[in-house]
Amino acid sequence: MGRSDKTLKEIVIEQTKAAGVLPCIKLKAKDDFLAYAQAMYDGGARVVEVTMTTPGALPAIEAISATFRGRLWVAAGTVLDPATAREVILHGGSVIVNPAVVPDVIDVANRYCVPVYSGAFTASEVLLAMRSGAAMVKIFPAQLGGPKYMTNLRMVYPEVNLIPSGGVNLETAGEFIRCGACAVSGARTFMDRERIAAEGIGWITGQVARYVEIVRKAKEDLPELP
Repeated sequence: MGRSDKTLKEIVIEQTKAAGVLPCIKLKAKDDFLAYAQAMYDGGARVVEVTMTTPGALPAIEAISATFRGRLWVAAGTVLDPATAREVILHGGSVIVNPAVVPDVIDVANRYCVPVYSGAFTASEVLLAMRSGAAMVKIFPAQLGGPKYMTNLRMVYPEVNLIPSGGVNLETAGEFIRCGACAVSGARTFMDRERIAAEGIGWITGQVARYVEIVRKAKEDLPELP
């Protein structure tokens, strides 16, 4: 089955897993979102997230989606209500991401056949996300449980797609993958304002590329889960 035969949900999930990273553009003011998206794309990301807490998020999602159509898919982060979810979809968003399980948001996205990467942490929350129709589950804050927490969750939910977010770094990213995650995510991980100011936006490209390579190597020889 070629890409043209696949649904949006299948394509986005496939691209998220293939790159192994879901970098987030999180800003405190309006900025050149296209430049950040380009930098992440050049580093190997194929799905990027724009948080709804960022000023101008909806126009940014629309612009990125139109500019990179068929090459880069845009997720909207921190979507907490169904009205916002619908607006994101109408503005070209391809994924809905939230920090917790929000069933009515998942319902709206599924109605439009748009995948949801639902936030969760406990085993009960992960199960609720799965039952509600989430395509992937973003474990947040991942730093609290650590890499081996992914193994614990996959032991009881072997079919779940886990994306740790919050506190993942260059030293732990590979271990999160080896312990059962399918990709890693983060905002400050890929948007260090001091480093960008000092080294330019190319720092983002290099940072994304480093994580893509770490994830690729980790997936080459995955241990069998208990």
